[in-house]
Amino acid sequence: MKKWLQKTLVITVALLTFGLITPNHEIWDSLDNSQANNGSEGSNIESNSTEQVSALVEDSFADVDHNDTTNIEPILLAAKEQAYIKFGPRIAPVISDEFDSKIYPKLEEVIELTLTNLDADTVRYLAISNQPSGEYNEKIFNISNGTSGKDLIRFHVRTEKRPQEGYYYNFHYHTSEDNFIAHHSLGDIYWSKNTPPKWLS
Repeated sequence: MKKWLQKTLVITVALLTFGLITPNHEIWDSLDNSQANNGSEGSNIESNSTEQVSALVEDSFADVDHNDTTNIEPILLAAKEQAYIKFGPRIAPVISDEFDSKIYPKLEEVIELTLTNLDADTVRYLAISNQPSGEYNEKIFNISNGTSGKDLIRFHVRTEKRPQEGYYYNFHYHTSEDNFIAHHSLGDIYWSKNTPPKWLS
């Protein structure tokens, strides 16, 4: 198979599935083997190869539609990235270990529980905000319905000063189920007795 056609097919599948699946490598093996073995048979082989590619790509899409509707790995990776963007280079080195071991697993669990209750179409078009707030504002990121734009869940971190203890970061989230009123805690990370730097700094 010509390299440009192979690359075009890979890019098309990646774009259509937002990178959630990659084309099955059996496609290329079957095409390369059939061309090597029967290169002299001409257009019949090309049409059979095209049918094989179509069948394998359709099978890949069928798997995504039925089995991988809750594949939220890209959302989880984006969530962690947004958290580290908010921390900035001054806060991240101090709290990253504790965030990764204590807060992020709970955050993952909340996202998975929230999104598994959604239908496949909603999960397919989820969006995550990409501008954490700076200064001392709380917003880390929001996950929203990509078609309606309505937030489903909001993740925040609040800086709290506790008398005679110092400053803590309180990680929490709000959900659309109660109109974002309830405060659901994920945990706290101690900073120090000194005033912490502003977010994004």
